[in-house]
Amino acid sequence: MIRSLSLLALLALAPAVLAQDFPSTPPAPAAPRTFDIPEGRTLSLDNGVDVTLVPYGDLPKATVYAVVRVGNVDEAADQTGWADLMSGLLTEGTATRSSEDIAREAAEMGGSVSAGTGLDQMFVSGRVLSEFTPALVGLIGDVLRNPAFPADAFERVQRDALRGAAVARSQPGTLAQAAFYRTLYGEHPYANVILPDAADVEAATADDVRAFYDAQVGPQRTRLYVVGRFDEAAVEAALRTAFGDWTGGPAPADPTPPTATEGRRVILVDQPGAAQSNVIVGLPALDPSSPDYVTLQVTNALLGGSFGSRITRNIREDKGYTYSPGSSVSSRFRNAYWAESAAIQTPSTGPAIAEILYEIDSLATTPPSADELRGIQNYLAGTFVLQNSSPGGIASILAFMDLHGLGRDYLEEYTTRVYAVTPEDVRRTTAEVLRGDDAAIVVVGDRSVVEAQLTEFGDVTLTTLD
Repeated sequence: MIRSLSLLALLALAPAVLAQDFPSTPPAPAAPRTFDIPEGRTLSLDNGVDVTLVPYGDLPKATVYAVVRVGNVDEAADQTGWADLMSGLLTEGTATRSSEDIAREAAEMGGSVSAGTGLDQMFVSGRVLSEFTPALVGLIGDVLRNPAFPADAFERVQRDALRGAAVARSQPGTLAQAAFYRTLYGEHPYANVILPDAADVEAATADDVRAFYDAQVGPQRTRLYVVGRFDEAAVEAALRTAFGDWTGGPAPADPTPPTATEGRRVILVDQPGAAQSNVIVGLPALDPSSPDYVTLQVTNALLGGSFGSRITRNIREDKGYTYSPGSSVSSRFRNAYWAESAAIQTPSTGPAIAEILYEIDSLATTPPSADELRGIQNYLAGTFVLQNSSPGGIASILAFMDLHGLGRDYLEEYTTRVYAVTPEDVRRTTAEVLRGDDAAIVVVGDRSVVEAQLTEFGDVTLTTLD
C-alpha cells in the first residue's frame, strides 16, 4: 500500500516537473583543453647525443625510445631493403649479449625491446617497470652501439625479408601502394620502400649490412626520449655511461626531398579475374613544417579520414561500392602526401573514382557547414589526445616534432589549432592542396573490365611491379 501511494505521489508531481522551463538547445561546447605534459628536461652529451627526459603518468612504468636519423631514404639504388635488414638484426645479439640474453633481460624488467626502420628514422625502444629504467637504458645502448650481425641470424632475417616481399607481391592492396609510391616518387629512394628489390636483399651479406650500419649510425644522428615514472638522477647517470663514450659515425645530414610531381596520372596494374579493384587516389601535400598542416589534417578527416567523412558516406553508405575506404595524410622529412584508398567492386571502379574526385571538387568550391566541421574537430582533437596520452605516445610525438623542426607549441596547442580552423580554411586548403587535376590514380584490378572505365580520367598507363 505504501509503495502504491509513493508511486501516485510521483505521478502527481510529474506535470509540475514537465511544466518547468528547460533549455531548448544544448549548452555551448566548453573551450578546448590544451594537451599539457610536464616540461621535462633536455640534456646534450658531449658527443652529440641529445636526450629528452619527461616525467609523466602515475603507473610505475617508463619508455625509453632511441631514434637514429637513418632510414630507407639513405639506401643507394642497389641497397633497397638494407635499412630494414639492419634494424632487424639489432636485437639478434651484441658483442656481449645473445638475442636470448636481450629478450630475457628485458622480460625480467617487466617489458621488451624492439627495433625497426622507417623512411627517415630507425628506432630501438622498450618499456619496463620504473625501477629498471636505468638498466633498460644500458640494454638499449648496447643493442644500438654494439650489434654483432651474427651470420646465422642474418640468414634468417634475410629469408624472412624475402618471404615477406613475396607475400606482399600477392596482395593487391600492397601492390597498389607500391605503384602509388613509384608514381609519386620516381627515382627517389622513397619509391621502393613498399616493395624492395628482391635481388638487392638477396645479394646483401652480413658484412654489407655492417658496413651500412657503420656509414649511417652514430652519436651525432641519435636522440633519446625517456618518458614515464623514473629516477631522473639514476637515468641520467645510466645515459652517460651507456652513450657518453660513443664516438665516430656520420655527421647529421638531411636527405634530399623528392621533387613534387604535377598533372593527372592514371596507372593500372593488371590482376586478371580480380573481383575488386584496389584504388588509390592521391598527390603530394603539405608537410608538418607548414603552418597549414593542422588545417590539412582537419580537411582530411572531413573529406575521407573518419568514419563519418564525406567520401566514406558517399561510396560506402550511399552507393555501396566499397566496405572500408579511408584517407590519410602521410608525412616524412620535408614531404607528405594525401591519399584516399579503397577496395572497390570491379564493375564500380570508374564510378567510385568519379565520386572521390567529385567530393574533392565539391569541398574545394563550397565550405562545410559549421556543424559538420565541429563534429570533425571534436573527433580529431579527441583522437589526438588518446593517441598521445601514454609514455610511448608522448615519446613518439616528440620524435615526430624533432624530425620536422616543430616547437613545443605544436603539441600543447594542437587541439586549440584544430578548433581554430574555419569552414573557409577547409575550402581553401582543399582548393590549393588537394587538386584533383594533379592526383595520381592507381588501380590494381582486372584490366579487361576496368581499363575502359578509367579513360575518362586520362590516358591509362599499364605498369608492372617487377
